[in-house]
Parts: sequence; structure tokens; C-alpha cells
Amino acid sequence: MELILTTPGAYLSIKDGIFLIASKEQKASFSPLKIERIILTTHALITTEVIKVCNENNIDLVILEDNGEPVGRFWHAKYGSTSLIRRKQIELAENEKGFDIVKSWLIEKIKNQIEFLSELAKNREKLSNFLYTKITMIEDCRQKMIELSGNLQEKRNQLIGIEGNASNIYFQAISECLPDKYKFKSRSRQPAKDEFNALLNYIYGVLYSNVTRACIIAGLDPYAGFLHTDNYNKKSLVFDIIENFRVFGDKVVVYMFSRKLVNDSYFDKIQNGFSLNKDGKKALFSEYDQFMDKIVHFGNKNMKRSYCIQAFCHQFANSLIK
Repeated sequence: MELILTTPGAYLSIKDGIFLIASKEQKASFSPLKIERIILTTHALITTEVIKVCNENNIDLVILEDNGEPVGRFWHAKYGSTSLIRRKQIELAENEKGFDIVKSWLIEKIKNQIEFLSELAKNREKLSNFLYTKITMIEDCRQKMIELSGNLQEKRNQLIGIEGNASNIYFQAISECLPDKYKFKSRSRQPAKDEFNALLNYIYGVLYSNVTRACIIAGLDPYAGFLHTDNYNKKSLVFDIIENFRVFGDKVVVYMFSRKLVNDSYFDKIQNGFSLNKDGKKALFSEYDQFMDKIVHFGNKNMKRSYCIQAFCHQFANSLIK
């Protein structure tokens, strides 16, 4: 279970070992034994006792910017698992196996895009020809990706170029599936140029946080990536791994528009774009929680979507030391 506090002035404290939430809108209490993660915006308040209880109960405590970007997190002082995992992870970036792994992750991302567009095409008869044309174009990108061989140093730009082309086609198709007033020209980040991207940027920020947590628990170094180069304070591995799971965010946001759950009042107009306000975040988190709570088949097991990212990181970490 996740606790999410996005209301300005919301106050989280501890009484008799129980989390207490107080805001203008509600008061509630929760046992630490039932909480996996607490997500706060920069406008919420907490006590140091909350941090202590989170550490004692292995609860991830994350602070997000208004746009959904993680500001930071409180985490226990012990790094997950053995340091051998991180040494092997760094070695991997220098050889062909590292190239093969990151290529497989990008192929999986493109496969997810194709499957999602196929799903949308089944319920949109008027758009089906358009969508299947786009799917064919994305499949061409996937085949080019499959045919690539070499190492990351030589092929990084080609990988990024093919993935970028596939994503541009994908989002052109997604835009056409939205109500006319919410169609968008392209992906935009900070700031979002439209309502769709404001929602998507925020939910991607939450996914970044989830992947970071999963990496730490699995003993992986979030900063030592493969495709995304190592720049100062850049979680390169998080950016690599999230490619496998971006479709989670895509589906939540697209389905909100499809089911007419998006309201103009969810957005504030800012300079050169849009931001998601308190009501928008509340609606988005509600849909995201329901989506992530569903049981899916992952690997050879059935599990909640919310567990898939952690399972993926554990599988990857284990593969490094076999």
C-alpha cells in the first residue's frame, strides 16, 4: 500500500507507532506494517519520527516536485545485497553483453508500444487503419533494432536514434486517440506544453521513483547505466530500466482520457505550458493505484503490476552474479 500526500499543508506524524495524516480535508491513520511507500509533495509536512519509523519498517519515503520529478528519498543506511553486483554491473557496460541487455530492453519497450496501439486499434474502428499503419512503421524500427550488433560505444547513437524514431511515431498515434481538444503535437517535458504531457510527465516521475527504489533494494547502482551515459547526479540505470515500464504510465493516462476522467480544472496554466494541480494529482494517483494493483503475468509468475519492477531488478541483479 502507498500513502500519497499531495494536499498543501498535509501533516504526517506518528502516534503510538501509527501513521497519522491530518489535512483540511481529512484525518486518517495507518499501520506501518501495511505501508510500502510514502509519497509526499514539497508542500507536505512530516516529523522526524516518521522518518525513523519508515527506516525501521523498510518503507520508502519519497519527496516529489510539483511536476512529479523526485527530489529525494529517505532510505536506511544499508545498501541492498552484495557489492559484487555493482562491480559486475560496471563491468557489463564495457562489453558486448551490456549492449545485448540494453538492446533487449529497448526492443521490449517498442514491443510494448506495438501491443498497446494494437489494443487501442481494436476499439477504434475509425482509427484502425491509421493505427495499424503506425504499428507497421514501429515494427520496422523494432526490426532495425534487432539487426544491430556490436558494442555500446559504437552503437549507442544508433540505438537512441531508432528508439527515438519509434517513440515519435508512437506518440503521433497516441495523440489521435485522444479527444480533439487534448490532441498534442509531440512529447514535451519541462514544462509540459499540453495537458496530456503534464499528466504523463508526472506519472513518469512516480515510475522513476519506483525504479530507483527497486534498484537500491536489489543491490544495483542507480547511477551506473548502459545506454544513458554517466553524467553528474544522473540516475543512468534508472533511465535504462524504466524503458521496460513506461507503458504503465502511458496506459494510465490514455485510459483516463478515454474514460473521460480528465477535467480542465486539473491543470494550472504556467509560463510556456501546463502543470498538474492538487486535484489532478489526486485523480491521477487514484487511477495509477488501481492500475498497479491488478494481477498480471510477469516472467513465469502472476503478481501485481506494482511488484513487477522489483521482480525485474532482482532478476537482473541475480543474472550479474550467476
